[in-house]
Amino acid sequence: MPAASPRAFAGSRVTTPRLTMNVWACGPEDGVPLLLVHGNLTTGGFWRYVAAELQDDVRVVAPDLRGYGDTDPVPVDATRGLGDMVDDVHGLLETLGLAGSRRVNAAGWSMGAGVLQQLMLEHPDDLASVTLLAPLSPYGFGGTRGDRGERVSADGAGTGGGGVSPEFVRRLAARDASELDPPTSPRLTLRTFFGPGANAAAVDEDFLVEQLLTTRTGDDFYPGDSRPSPHWPGFAPGDRGILNTMAPTHYDASGIVDLDRKPPVTWLHGTLDQVVGDRSMFDLATLGELGAVPGWPGAETAPSQPMEAQTRAVLAVYEANGGRVKEVVLEGVDHGIPLAVPGRVAEEITAILVR
Repeated sequence: MPAASPRAFAGSRVTTPRLTMNVWACGPEDGVPLLLVHGNLTTGGFWRYVAAELQDDVRVVAPDLRGYGDTDPVPVDATRGLGDMVDDVHGLLETLGLAGSRRVNAAGWSMGAGVLQQLMLEHPDDLASVTLLAPLSPYGFGGTRGDRGERVSADGAGTGGGGVSPEFVRRLAARDASELDPPTSPRLTLRTFFGPGANAAAVDEDFLVEQLLTTRTGDDFYPGDSRPSPHWPGFAPGDRGILNTMAPTHYDASGIVDLDRKPPVTWLHGTLDQVVGDRSMFDLATLGELGAVPGWPGAETAPSQPMEAQTRAVLAVYEANGGRVKEVVLEGVDHGIPLAVPGRVAEEITAILVR
């Protein structure tokens, strides 16, 4: 990978044993390694504002995951949860001579935090410290109840690739950057749910939208396939594509509590998060209760997933079992933490950075 100056955050193509990834990087080649993993509908480029706030001796590595950005468009197998992405990231660390070194500090945002949780399980010697920003619940996205993530239905009804507006997907595929028809506009979805919020004047929205619109669409990518279900709302997750990787039928990282070696974890979440809060506006159970999805059978049968409570419960056991955990509550911040408060993110990453 070409060397990068401390201030130049740029992408380059890196061939790994699994695929060629576009990797955004900055800082000295021999600097303190920091892996940054993006979330759904974003790319490694979204980390540019956090990267700018980090100390000059930190080597930032922020890959575009498969299905996003300029990384090879290799189909996503959801049957191992986020395992394809985990193996891709581990393969990148192998290529960089960092796999199994216990030297890599890491931060993950949303789905990217889910990738890190599964990476901790599958490659426990890769990471030195972990910062989770608005993380995916350890029990996946949707379809579970209570702090322990009990599955609402065996087939994960209402989760995975079947719950996305086809018009939103069509506009993604068409790279529609307009603000027309707000409910399905990718630009306005970003701005409303995972954008910079009050920090909007400090970021380049056109760049972010350009990156968002690189999201590949279809059954093998976003959102993924689905299958019929006898349970409300009539579909269950399939085995292909992005959203199925996070369905509770495929993803469960709660086993991090039993790791022999537990890197320190910092968890950041915002009080205005509508994506991974306890009543997510992307959880069909929440939308059903609000009348936006017809036929909702009630909270006893289809409750909103308590995503934040589930993360807190798992991290409490992680700490009780010998891990070190810090929870940071960001007042007035929504899901777009790396864009809204990049300086605070850099501060919290630096606080647990293993040098």
